[in-house]
Amino acid sequence: MKRILLTIFQLAVTVALLWWVFHDPTQREKMKEALQAADYRWVAAGILAYVVVEIAAAIRWQILLQVQNIRLSFPRISALFLIGMFYNQFLPGGTGGDVIKSYLLLKETDKKAGALLAVVFDRLIGLVALVAITITLVSLRFDLLWRTPQTVESGISPRQLVLLLLFLLGSSITGLLASFVVSGFNLFKWLPHKFPGREKLMEVSAAYHLYAHHWFATLLAFGASLVAHLATFTTFLCVAYAFHSGVKLLDFFAVLPIERTLTALPISFAGVGWREQILQVMLSNLCGVQVAVAKLIGTMSFLIILVCSAPGGIVYFFYKPSGAKRHVRLSEMEREVATLEHEISETE
Repeated sequence: MKRILLTIFQLAVTVALLWWVFHDPTQREKMKEALQAADYRWVAAGILAYVVVEIAAAIRWQILLQVQNIRLSFPRISALFLIGMFYNQFLPGGTGGDVIKSYLLLKETDKKAGALLAVVFDRLIGLVALVAITITLVSLRFDLLWRTPQTVESGISPRQLVLLLLFLLGSSITGLLASFVVSGFNLFKWLPHKFPGREKLMEVSAAYHLYAHHWFATLLAFGASLVAHLATFTTFLCVAYAFHSGVKLLDFFAVLPIERTLTALPISFAGVGWREQILQVMLSNLCGVQVAVAKLIGTMSFLIILVCSAPGGIVYFFYKPSGAKRHVRLSEMEREVATLEHEISETE
């Protein structure tokens, strides 16, 4: 029921945002002109940049699995990664792909706990890398991001979006520090049995201890995360160049952590509409990009991500996991993964 309500909410918000973004006929005409004048060689370059994202993220996951002594062939790891990526784009909440990836990985190994920890730490180290990049870029161009309170065709100002980013960034850092403290002092053992998120905390704690011991592999995985995030930014930059936006690299990269962080919130379906709104506010006010072009940068970049994620759907159709005779529903996958998480926490 919760998933259905979330889906309905996100679809309603998505439709409303899309109407708001594209309702102006004058802006639609300008978008048409921008599309006609675009240099699509840069769009092709953006696709190649996003392929780098996928390769870097797949290598990161392979490194994390090897730490757990889970050794799968790179083609099979790539297949699992593509499936997870596909469903993260098309399922509400942005984490449904992790459930499917976890379920399929559990069918490929007898190291169940290690498989779950690898998935958890894969998401965690990606977050740490994004936080590091965000702090660096926002610090370098904070004067640009903060100085313009005015808006263009929107009730949202760049300063408000920066404040929201800072709140989320502070929450992420607080959560990471709290998890470090809980892990370092084994405080999870003192938490009540029904404490919300207790099982996840125990998973994170176990992951911290293991991956801290294998620090060199963890450092390599962190480096792969940095490459993946920066290649994602490069995808957006290539699209901006395709539309002759004239943006400066550092200014543009300083805006993208805001887009990446805020569109990860479960507001609209895969960030559709919300992404265009954010880039409209930030790029038009701070980088002098035309409103129509700023919107197109968001839409075209998302289309590139969809195109690069689509193979995961094809792979899933033909994928035959070990020990599974049929495709199962997402709800069944969630139950099996949750049951295993609970069993593992009971043995800690």
